[in-house]
Amino acid sequence: MSPNSIAHLGYLAVLFLLPHCLLRCSADVDFLYNGFQRSANLSLDGSASILRGGALQLTNDSDNLMGHAFFDSPVQAVRDDTVVSFSTAFVFDIVTVGRGGGHGLAFVIAASKVLPGASAGQYLGLLGKNNLGNSSNHVLAVEFDTVQANGLLNEANGNHVGVDLNSLVSNVSEPAAYFTDDGKNVTVTLESAQPIQAWVDYNGRTKVLNVTIAPVSVTSRPDRPLISHAIDLLPIFEQNMYVGFSAATGKLASSHYILAWSFRTDGAAQAIDLSRMPKLPKPPASPPSRSTVIKIVAVSCVVTLTTIVLAIVIALWLRRRAVLAETLEKWELDHPHRMPYIELYKATKGFKNSELLGAGGFGQVFKGVLRRSGDVVAIKRISNNGTQGMREFVAEVASLGRMRHRNLVELRGWCKRGEDLLLVYEFMPNGSLDAHLFHRAGEPRALLTWEQRVRILRGVASGLVYLHEEWEQLVVHRDVKASNVLLGADMGARLGDFGLARLYEHGADPATTRIVGTLGYMAPELTVTAKATTATDVFAYGALLLEVACGRRPIDPVTGANLLRCVRDHGVNGDLLRAVDSRLDGRYDKEEAKLVLWLGLMCSQSRPEARPSMRQVCQYLDGEVDMQEEAVLVFSGVDSFDFGPLASLTWSSCSCNTMSADSLLLGGR
Repeated sequence: MSPNSIAHLGYLAVLFLLPHCLLRCSADVDFLYNGFQRSANLSLDGSASILRGGALQLTNDSDNLMGHAFFDSPVQAVRDDTVVSFSTAFVFDIVTVGRGGGHGLAFVIAASKVLPGASAGQYLGLLGKNNLGNSSNHVLAVEFDTVQANGLLNEANGNHVGVDLNSLVSNVSEPAAYFTDDGKNVTVTLESAQPIQAWVDYNGRTKVLNVTIAPVSVTSRPDRPLISHAIDLLPIFEQNMYVGFSAATGKLASSHYILAWSFRTDGAAQAIDLSRMPKLPKPPASPPSRSTVIKIVAVSCVVTLTTIVLAIVIALWLRRRAVLAETLEKWELDHPHRMPYIELYKATKGFKNSELLGAGGFGQVFKGVLRRSGDVVAIKRISNNGTQGMREFVAEVASLGRMRHRNLVELRGWCKRGEDLLLVYEFMPNGSLDAHLFHRAGEPRALLTWEQRVRILRGVASGLVYLHEEWEQLVVHRDVKASNVLLGADMGARLGDFGLARLYEHGADPATTRIVGTLGYMAPELTVTAKATTATDVFAYGALLLEVACGRRPIDPVTGANLLRCVRDHGVNGDLLRAVDSRLDGRYDKEEAKLVLWLGLMCSQSRPEARPSMRQVCQYLDGEVDMQEEAVLVFSGVDSFDFGPLASLTWSSCSCNTMSADSLLLGGR
């Protein structure tokens, strides 16, 4: 090709590319305002104005204002289906006089200088509740918000910076702050009445938006932005967009100012000369307006009314304290662990029905939370039916108050105030054994397994050994039954309710007393002697053994059937295991079940001297004693009964070597 041809082609290329270069160069925008003149290329509406000193005021401190200020010429935001990079820096100042301010200002890029549907207050003059989130809005806003709108707009707090797309629900929001060179986060108070500089940069290639702020007292721009958010603005931006600011007030108001502004597309915005920034006007000293006077009078009325209400509240509180006050009786000083009535009153929310766990002839039991320790407790409110109610209350305080055993319900404290008798126990989250054995249909309680039942029986036996032999005094419980066996979180057994308990010195003869107890658990000799002994507790425990193994009450409340007689009859017929709870569906240890049933019959014998002691019961359950010969001697001469199961029984000869088979099988008649 000749040199002339090459030159001709080069000339044509220049002619072809020149319009594109001119178009690209003309599309870029770059301006800087170190303060504003009335002749500035700005479009203002609403409450926005340029002050004489050169500050752009978006709102003053009046209520429910909106102010907008846009660069008058459009900016080419999309080029070749790609969002054009842009960079802006500006200095703003939010001044609040004498009250909480609101609501903030925003840097805005919008498809129009007119924002239809915009509202004041929390909407910052950008949008309204009717167009919030519409894709046709074509609005990007970086908000500098001084009010948190009840958590509805995804705001970090009441002093935050957020990025909004077509909505005031922020895509990202951070508490206003900047990062120092050593990475420390320093809070920036937006309405501090001090100038704050902000930088907003968007890279059209990487599609990352960075927002940085710092007080003007920070001489250089922080290296680390407050917000760095990846976002594609192509669906938001149209070909041409307008850049500017929006601010709004609500019931509370602030003056929002822009002091300087720099903007550029396809490059970094020019640095603002902070030394040339305009000064804000000083607020004029003027007499209060009529509205201010009205507000002052209203506040005074509110203060007066509040004072009156507060006085009434204090009077009611003092009256309530007087009602809840308590006077100690002399005997109460001799018993430790007394709790203030007001503490128990608050723990149960005033003995509210919603805290009621159960009720019966004894009174009511409430769930409570002790405020000092946070412990969950059960608070029993005993029915004070005269002398008897008081006697049972003192019995529990005197006995259980000093006892500590893993299988006894721990008494945490007590209180007596007038007619109110209160006992505070450790809370048993799994309720009573009775509720688990005989829960109503539809109640969410799992059937107790055989292993759980045996563990519960061993626990109750261990607790009774402690009462009968190991504590400083001999304690006869007198009311051993399934409803008084409570289950902890680990399903471990705790024997409770010592309202009928009697204390004796070891070796002393029990005194005659009135007959008390529960039908089916009461030993037959009580009807003759009326003396509660350790043997009567053993009889009740025998009834409990049969009840737990068979899943039936000692006396059926509907038919009146006697469980002891039923088990005895099965034993006579050589089919003892037929008595085991059918709900277990055969899932139990047969030898262990035989042992429990035979032991229940032994404990339930009619003659108290023929019953084993509770320590012997524990040894028997734990397999510690193996006296096969003695067991055979007990039942020698009885040929009509299959005593094969007794070959593996372990039993002490202490009181059994004189028992006959009849005395065992006829026990409890």
